[in-house]
Parts: sequence; C-alpha cells; structure tokens
Amino acid sequence: MSRAMSDLVPVRRALLSLSDKSGLEELAAGLARHNVELVSTGGTAARLRELGHTVRDVSELTGFPEMMDGRVKTLHPNVHGGLLAVRDEPAHAAAAAEHGIGYIDLVVINLYPFERTVAGGADRDTVIENIDIGGPSMVRSAAKNHRYVACVTDAADYPLLLAELQEKDGATSLALRKRLAAAAFARTAAYDSAIASWFAFADQGQMLPATLPLAMTKASELRYGENPHQAAALYVPQARGPAGVAGARQVQGKELSYNNLNDADAALELLSEFRDGSPACVIVKHANPCGVAEGATLAAAYEAAFQCDNVSAFGGIVAVNRPLDGETARAITDIFTEVVIAPDAEDEALAVFAGKRNLRLLLTGDLPDPRRPGLMVKSITGGLLVQSRDNGVILPSELKVVTRRQPTPQEVSDCRFAWTVAKHVKSNAIVYAKDGVTAGIGAGQMNRRDSARIAAAKAREAAETFGWDQPRTVGSAVASDAFFPFADGLLAAVEAGATAVIQPGGSIRDEEVIAAADEAGLAMLFTGMRHFRH
Repeated sequence: MSRAMSDLVPVRRALLSLSDKSGLEELAAGLARHNVELVSTGGTAARLRELGHTVRDVSELTGFPEMMDGRVKTLHPNVHGGLLAVRDEPAHAAAAAEHGIGYIDLVVINLYPFERTVAGGADRDTVIENIDIGGPSMVRSAAKNHRYVACVTDAADYPLLLAELQEKDGATSLALRKRLAAAAFARTAAYDSAIASWFAFADQGQMLPATLPLAMTKASELRYGENPHQAAALYVPQARGPAGVAGARQVQGKELSYNNLNDADAALELLSEFRDGSPACVIVKHANPCGVAEGATLAAAYEAAFQCDNVSAFGGIVAVNRPLDGETARAITDIFTEVVIAPDAEDEALAVFAGKRNLRLLLTGDLPDPRRPGLMVKSITGGLLVQSRDNGVILPSELKVVTRRQPTPQEVSDCRFAWTVAKHVKSNAIVYAKDGVTAGIGAGQMNRRDSARIAAAKAREAAETFGWDQPRTVGSAVASDAFFPFADGLLAAVEAGATAVIQPGGSIRDEEVIAAADEAGLAMLFTGMRHFRH
C-alpha cells in the first residue's frame, strides 16, 4: 500500500565500512558532534579507534565473529534487518523488536578496489579476492530503503552529508537520501559492470560477450550536441583509457563542444598512425582530414597540410605528433583554428597561444596506439551496433602488384601514405598523396568517381592559390578505401595525373580495372583489406 514518506530522519546509528579511508577523520568527527553511534568493521573500526572514537564492532550486532578471512561479517539479518525495515510498518517493527534488531540510519561504504586491482595488473586470485560481496549488499539494502536510511558511497559526498546534519540538527532529509540512493545504485551498477567486463574480456577472452556491460561516468556536460536543440555530455570509462581527447589536459580556450570533441578525436586517431614517424600534422574539418603531411619540422608539416585545402582548414582542428614549438604555433594562429592537439607544448608556443584566448589547446601527454584493440559502438533505433575498432594495418610484404608495371620505391611509399590517410576519411574515400603530403582528398560521396573528381579539383585549386606550376596530383599515388567497382573512378585518377594506385581489390570487375590501369601505364597495388568509415 502507499505510505507517506518520512522527511527528516535523525541519524542515531551509522555503519561505516571503508576500503579507502580518505576523509574518514573529518567524517567521524562530524558524526561525533551529533552523538551518532558508530558501528564498523575490521580496519575501519581500528582506524576510528586510533582517531579516539568509541566504536561498536559489527560482530556485536550480529553475534557472530568476522570469519573466513573477513569474507563473512555483515551478511546477517541484524545488519540487513536494521537497513531494510519499514519503520512505520507494524509487522516490521514487531519483527525488529522480537529479534533485537536495531535500526541503522546511515551507511557509509566504499567497495573493495576491484577496478584499481585490475588496472594494477594483479593475478587472477587477487582480482577475484577484490570482488566485494557484503559492501554492495549493504549499499543496495540501504539505498532501497532510502525512505529511512542514508547511504553514502563516495567520499566527495561527505561534506554534503555533514552540512545537512549540521543544518538539520543531526537528521537527513528525504531529498538528500534520494540523491544518495541514486548515486549508490549507480556505483553498484558500475562496480558490477567492471566485474562483468573483466570476466568477459580478460578472463574469458570474449570480444563480443552475450551481455555487453557498459558503465561510464559523466566527465562533463556540454553546451549542446551537434545542434543547439540536442543535449550532450562526455562520458569516460571507469578505468583510465588510452591517451586521447577525453583525457587530455585543456590548457586554454573556451569550453569544448560536442563537435569540437568529435573532430578532435578524428584528428588524433589519424595522427596516431604517425606517432613514431617524422614530424607530422593533421588538419580536420567536420571529422574528415582536409590536409595531412609529414615534414622535416612541425612547421613544414603544418604548411604542407594547410596548402592541401586551405579553405577547409579555416576553423578546423590541428593535431601534431611532436611537442608544439613557437614557429608552428605562430603559423597555426595565422588563421582561425578551433582546437590544437599535441603531446606537449614549449613555453614559446604557450605564449603565442595565450594571445588567442578562444583557441583551445589540448595536451595529451602521449599519442594513442593505433593498433590497440577495442570496441566501437553506434546507436541505432532499438539497439547498438558494436564492432571491433579498425586497427588493421598492411605490411609492405602483404601488398600485391596486379599490373604489368611495377611501382617504384617512391610510389610504394606514396601509396602507403595515401592508404593510411584514406583509412580515416569518410567513405567513399579517395586520397592523392605525393612525397608524404596529401595532394587532394575526396570524402563521403555516394560514388567513388565523384570522390576522385572532388579530390582532383581541390588539388587544382591549391595549385592556383599557391602559384604552383601543376597540381600535386601529377605524379602522385591515389588510394581508395574500397575497391573500384568500375574503371571510371580509376580513369578520373589518371586524368588528375596519378601514376600509382592502391586499393583493396575484390570486385567482380577487378580484371576490367586492372586492364584500364595497364592501358594507362599505372602501377596498382592490392591490399586485400578495405577501410569503410561510414
């Protein structure tokens, strides 16, 4: 039946069981000021006594000693009855009186450090031993019965609790107990998710388990999503993930938007492909690269990447694979740039950026490993599409020459560079590259021929803008993220001046495309791997 909920509940007895005892001294002192009886377990009880507090061992409540190496201590009716009793229900009150069950008004618990244990590389037995049983049970009991019981699972909420006790003369309000209950169930959900994830991925080696446990923590609420009418937030995993945008240190600039973060991630993912190579720069706009280049210096790489498509670079995202220097910073600030990402930045670069208050600077400290495993998740109506992340790579020895003409070493190098970039361009993707610089990028068209034509047109425009004798597509290599279904896309690349082609192959019209390449005098490489990015 429906009952009117209690509002203020005096805190007379508190049960404390803490793995992490940070903040315990202040908490215990605050509870003592309100004459709260303290009940505790093991190490927490010992620490409270060291601090000079009178503490009842939980064994006094249960009538049983802690046993089995501490595995069994709170799983008892005298504990859970004290937490779960509906206090204005006569039958519950009678049962409590008959069995000598005292009410518990406050539970303060943090759980065994399962996540930290796993992150530290512990052996299997140690990991299993750090699965908390009694703690989550008490948290769930207390949170369920928040009509009467306050449940604190995060030390960050200690000041909130103490302020309420001070304001309300030693009592908690229903509003606070509801808030704490929500946080408590979120904590146990996250804890169970971490355990299930470890069992599925680490212990059982399942890439796509029958149940996908996902528990993420909100790192920040964003102003809006892709558009102002959409709400958005950034969530991060419980355990620290690889170096990346989500964990980067923002040195300066306005708050990052949803689009900023999405574009910055695209830039960093592509840049990571060059983390162990020469100085490199990636410029991204609307999640697509519009210029990628390697160079003798960061400044040279930035200039070459910028010249690929200087129109799209305006208001874009710039990522570099070396600590940012002053010369490069000055070049970047010549135009409006939304976000700059780097492993680190020299003092001179920081000083340059300081004059551009709205420019966001993100320092990652490292670059992610492009070969790392992981999952990619996309929501669809009624479900999630989940796949392993595209960490595929083709070694030079795996490339297959399918044309009569063999590519030169420089053409092979250009092909591999173009192929690396194409992997990160929205399909259908065409990328021209020469001497470690993108010459033209065609992205996201409904057919491959148009992508090839758009990329070539951008290259011609760049040549006109910067006064070159010819577009950089002349003598370039061209990469296609998937096979050419017809020869027309290949012929568009020939018209642009490409001399070498790299593509997956695998079309029923491969023979037709190979024949067209032979007739044009091209060298063509098959990878046997495609990189669709829809």
